[in-house]
Amino acid sequence: LTREEATERITRAGGRVTGSVSKKTDYLVAGDSPGSKLTKAERLGVTVLDEAGLVALLG
Repeated sequence: LTREEATERITRAGGRVTGSVSKKTDYLVAGDSPGSKLTKAERLGVTVLDEAGLVALLG
């Protein structure tokens, strides 16, 4: 699943994709090297998903 494909599936399902993590973020989809966004998401208590988790969530 490419980033573009994931973005398309999320928006079709009514979600919104952003480029940053904040307390308003519901989910972070983490790839192979998520970097500082993963650290921030964990600190804020944001649910972190991998590709399989995203696919399962979207159905």
